[in-house]
Amino acid sequence: MEPTGFRREVADWLAANLTGEFARLRGLGGPGREHEEFDLRLAWERHLAAAGWTGVGWPVEHGGRGLSLDDQVAFHEEYAAAGAPARVNHIGEQLLGPTLIAFGTPEQRKRFLPKILAVEELWCQGYSEPGAGSDLAAVSTSAVPRDGEWVVNGQKIWTSLAHVADWCFVVARTEPGSQRHHGLSYLLVPLRQDGVTIRPIQQLTGTSEFNEVFFDDARTSAELVVGAPGEGWKIAMATLGFERGVSTLGQQIGFRRELDAITAEAKRLGTHDDPLLRADLTRARIGLRVLRAHALRTLGQAAGPEVAVGKLLWAQWHRGLGELAMRARGVRSMVADGPELDEWQRLFLFTRADTIYGGSDEIERNIIAERVLGLPREARP
Repeated sequence: MEPTGFRREVADWLAANLTGEFARLRGLGGPGREHEEFDLRLAWERHLAAAGWTGVGWPVEHGGRGLSLDDQVAFHEEYAAAGAPARVNHIGEQLLGPTLIAFGTPEQRKRFLPKILAVEELWCQGYSEPGAGSDLAAVSTSAVPRDGEWVVNGQKIWTSLAHVADWCFVVARTEPGSQRHHGLSYLLVPLRQDGVTIRPIQQLTGTSEFNEVFFDDARTSAELVVGAPGEGWKIAMATLGFERGVSTLGQQIGFRRELDAITAEAKRLGTHDDPLLRADLTRARIGLRVLRAHALRTLGQAAGPEVAVGKLLWAQWHRGLGELAMRARGVRSMVADGPELDEWQRLFLFTRADTIYGGSDEIERNIIAERVLGLPREARP
C-alpha cells in the first residue's frame, strides 16, 4: 500500500535525500554494525537535524516537532522502510532528551537539548558495571561532592558507543554506605577529560562498539545531577522506559527486512524445500506480527513492568532469527568467505547478546513474575 498524508511526506523526503553519497548508507549501522560508515552516518544525521527530522516526538517548546504518536510511528516505520541508516544519536535523542524534558532543570534543558537535536554532542549510557549488569541496583561507582563538583570513581562496562561519545549519563552511588536502590544519583559527566579512560571491547563479530569506561577522579559540575541527589534509581528507570518507546516499531521493520532476506536466501539455495525450515520461517513471520501488536498495544502507556514483556519478546525472536539464518544457509554458514564474517554470520553471533543486554531474559522474567503476575519475590542474599 502506498503511503499517504504524513507518511507520504516522510517517504518523499527520504527518497529525495538518500541520494548522492548518502545513498550508500542504505541498510548500514545498527547493533553489531555500528562501525559501518560512522562518519558519514553522523553527517546524515546532522542533515536530518537541519531539516527538522530529529526530536520529532519532543514537545515544540523544547525544540521538537510535537508529533502525535501515530505520526511518530509513521516516521519511524517509513524511515526503516526506506532503508535509511541506523541512527548514531539514538541514546541522546531517544533516551537522555526525554529524561531531561521530564526531570531536568531549565538550565540543563537549555544547555543540552539544542545540541542533542542538532547532533552536536553524542551521548552514551553509564549503567552496567562488572558486578552490576542486569542488576543495576548493585552499582558501586561512587561520586562525592567536592569544591562545587562531583568527583566520580569507578568502572562502567558494555557502554555502547562510548568511544565516540562526548558525554555519559552515569548512575553513581552518592550516599556512602547506601545499598541497592537507595543513595544513587543520575549524573551528566563529560568524557573528554583526563579522569576518563575508554577501552573498546572486541566482540565475537570482530567489531568493538561496546566499551569499558574507567572514572578516576573524573569531574562534573555539581549542577549536573538530574533530579535530586538520591533519586537516581527513579530517573534511571524512567530512561529505560523511554528506551523501549515508539522507535521499536521502526526496529521491527528492520527485523522484517532481515526475515525477507533470509527467506529469499533459503529459496535461492534450495534449503526452503525443507518443510521444517519453511514452517519455522512461517512461525517467525507470525511472531513478528505479535511483536507489532504488543508494541502498538502498549504505545503511549506510562513505563511499567509491561515493558519487560516487549523486551523478552523481541530479544527471543531476534536470536531465533539468527539461528534461522544459519539453517537457511546450511553448511555455508560454517565457513567465513574471507577475513570478515558475512552479514548472516554476524547476525547469528550478535543476536546471542540480544537476550542479555538491556535486561537479561532471566531478569525480565523475574520482573514479569513478581510485578505483573504477583508471584512471590525471588530470594535475595
